[in-house]
Amino acid sequence: EKDDLKTQIDKLWREVNALKEMQALQTVCLRGTKAHKKCYLISEGTKHFHEAHEDCIAKGGTLAIPRNSDETNTLQDYAKKSMPRVSEFWLGVTDMINEGKFVDVNGMALQYFNWDRAQPNGGKRENCVFFSQSSQGKWVDEVCRTAKRYICEFLIP
Repeated sequence: EKDDLKTQIDKLWREVNALKEMQALQTVCLRGTKAHKKCYLISEGTKHFHEAHEDCIAKGGTLAIPRNSDETNTLQDYAKKSMPRVSEFWLGVTDMINEGKFVDVNGMALQYFNWDRAQPNGGKRENCVFFSQSSQGKWVDEVCRTAKRYICEFLIP
């Protein structure tokens, strides 16, 4: 009987934690924008790429990784509404591990790229990627230690 009760309590704790997680996610979605089974939340300030990446992870997400033109358009519209005067936002895309081979921050290969003309052009110096509002959401590689705004993305069930 004791074991049965303990099992029920454990199950209830798991449910409570799952609900807390869902609530936190919904709070993020309300503060940001929601599209394509993802929520996006724009940063308050600027950070270097690595700090931005850490901040998104701490919030339970990653730096935004647009997987197609629809997601790119969503990011552009959201950024334009939220920060009309800001043109550059870090994305979760890098070639730090293998020069010239751009992957997402989870190390997964990308099927979609949206490079601006003559990009990427930074060689070993520029290993991080931002999207540029001034060139319609096109991607540019950049020195990772540059401070920029950024957008975190959260996957929603």
